[in-house]
Amino acid sequence: MTHATYARRQAARSWWRDGLEGSIYLLCAIGIAFAIADGALLATSALDGIYAAGRLTGIVAAILVLVQMTLISRAPFVERAFGHDRVAAVHTRLGKPVVILMLVHAGIITVVSAQYDGHSVLSQSAAFWELGWFMIAAQAALGIFLVIAATSLVAVRRRWRYERWHAVHLLVYVGVAAAVPHQFLEGSTFRDAGAAWWFWLVLYVLALGSFLLWRIVVPAIRTSAHGLRVASVEPLADGSTSIVLAGRGLDRLRARPGQFMLWRFLDRERWTEAHPYSLSRAPEADTLRLTVKPSGDHSRGLAALRPGTRVVAEGPLGVFTEDSAHAPGAVLVAAGIGITPMRALLEGDDAPAALIYRVRSRSEAPLLDEVAALAAERGVALHVVEGPRASTGWGTAAGETLASLVTDVADRDVYVCGPPAWTARVRDDARAAGVPRHAIHEERFGW
Repeated sequence: MTHATYARRQAARSWWRDGLEGSIYLLCAIGIAFAIADGALLATSALDGIYAAGRLTGIVAAILVLVQMTLISRAPFVERAFGHDRVAAVHTRLGKPVVILMLVHAGIITVVSAQYDGHSVLSQSAAFWELGWFMIAAQAALGIFLVIAATSLVAVRRRWRYERWHAVHLLVYVGVAAAVPHQFLEGSTFRDAGAAWWFWLVLYVLALGSFLLWRIVVPAIRTSAHGLRVASVEPLADGSTSIVLAGRGLDRLRARPGQFMLWRFLDRERWTEAHPYSLSRAPEADTLRLTVKPSGDHSRGLAALRPGTRVVAEGPLGVFTEDSAHAPGAVLVAAGIGITPMRALLEGDDAPAALIYRVRSRSEAPLLDEVAALAAERGVALHVVEGPRASTGWGTAAGETLASLVTDVADRDVYVCGPPAWTARVRDDARAAGVPRHAIHEERFGW
């Protein structure tokens, strides 16, 4: 593949990504325009102006909630443009503004309505209930979003297991369902069945439809079509476990080396949970493989999986593939179990120039024998950086750098996979070595 081909591919992806990001602002502008056309800014007093501001904040909050739902729907047109990591980051980043806008919307509407009617704020909150069940549901929705926002704070997430946090986070769908009716039944912008009503209906159908299609319908169809089951469970010497999954026509999934999937193992202990694990070798027509290291309750229990267990797989997800490269001959940098997507990338169409594997010791290095054999077969320079963690940098006390191991690293794409803090150190080293920001691709193991 020529450099011009790489450039055209990345340019097309960039245009698509920028277009999707721009559509968020466009939708907000259209929603506000409909409200203005409905007379939102025809204020005759200061209170009217404040009330209009409350309406507009509610409109923007509703659009951003639908954007969040679309982002986490795992729709291919979103995943291929941004990659799952970036989608999750944007989804998280939007969470705080959404809750703030909801609070501002509810606060302004309640306070100003209380002024209009001569009620106290508490009395006005209760008075909304007289309008119908949909206002009670809207207040419940606000409470749900506040709970979700509180449990999404970094200080809380660090103290909670992923499984508990994820279970609470599922309430967001209940919150959205509870908030929708009051928009159409009480909001003046929506209830006239005009263009604004259809605008919002289409938004909700697309967002909820995308979620239902890609999170529920497609996985169910694929489960039936491919018959994916656990074929074998192999404990490895370093303590990790390789799980081979067998099925029919798995090449139709179009999984690429470097991607991951969300795996749900349908046994008694694990059927309620779906967890992300990377493919640890290039996908084949009838088998897939993942390799996990025990780091939590779910990954620790996978060693006890029984062959024959049925599996639901969502994906493939992520853009941590050679399709993201800007030139041939990438440099792969992995730490610990972060080697799994790198092991698969070694079998890609475009062989990397070098692989740097950071481990505490060779006895604790997952898949090292396979990686060494593949690197030798494909002519890839393998650097195993072994030893205790240094106080600075990403290597050992010897102070290894990307530039010292790969002299022309500045001219190459750099793929990095490992714990978040370590990945950040590698990224900083790559930037210091002259690697452009757009040529650094990260896959972080964490939540």
